[in-house]
Amino acid sequence: MRTTSTLIGAAALTLALAACGAPSEQSSGSVEAGEGPLRIGVSPVPHGDILAFIDENLAEEAGLELEIEEIADYNTPNAALVDGDLDANYFQHRSFLNEWVENGPDAELAYITDVHIERLGLYSETYQSADDLPTGAKIAVPNDPANLNRALSILEAEGLITVDPDAGETATESDIVDNPNNLTVTPLEAAQLPRSISDVDAAVINGNYAIEAQITEDANVLAWEPEGEDYVHKYANGLVALDENADDERVQLLAELLHDERVLEYIQQTWQGVVLAVDADGDIVE
Repeated sequence: MRTTSTLIGAAALTLALAACGAPSEQSSGSVEAGEGPLRIGVSPVPHGDILAFIDENLAEEAGLELEIEEIADYNTPNAALVDGDLDANYFQHRSFLNEWVENGPDAELAYITDVHIERLGLYSETYQSADDLPTGAKIAVPNDPANLNRALSILEAEGLITVDPDAGETATESDIVDNPNNLTVTPLEAAQLPRSISDVDAAVINGNYAIEAQITEDANVLAWEPEGEDYVHKYANGLVALDENADDERVQLLAELLHDERVLEYIQQTWQGVVLAVDADGDIVE
């Protein structure tokens, strides 16, 4: 079954995060591990589409029942997992998860397996290449710490800015130490970037939001993010569960299905180049 959650605003998110205590403190309505359908929260695209493909083509034969909850923001899925409203989620990479755990409730979340990478791209409705961007160009970037750093790395790789190397993986726009073209770099909520692209000269947009808003079809890709040796480890989106439920048979079965050859082929054919499939060994599928 595929359902869609109700969106909540930033203020409500803050309250939700503040209200979440440790799992033992929650009035959870969850079933015992291994019982009933696996309730999993996902971003609508591509995560929801991938799980819908599994649900329609592989799950019944494998003996797995899925209850898919589509959630359009980046904070609710982890809060819902801690609260016991979900058994697992699939929307985030390790960098985001680590950042969330550091700033979230006291709960142990386990990253089960890598599934895919959504490439961050620098998109523009006006310009054809990064070299075409004018002096004083306005660039919008994601405002969550993990993806903001990724966005800055694109701009730096294109020679548009230089970021203070001491800032590490938490670099923000304030860590730009050289900006020869006087770019204005403005962080926005990741979900808002597709709607804002017409108001700026270019925007660094997460792959899922670019696909959902058809940015990949309607705008020019000026650059993709650079791929380092730890690219998969840092930025592959994966399956996550509470640490105490990491060995749940349903979770482990879904992890296997996510790496089925039919799923990997579906990812490759559906989102050619924007979403990169990752196999069970943690390698990008060529």
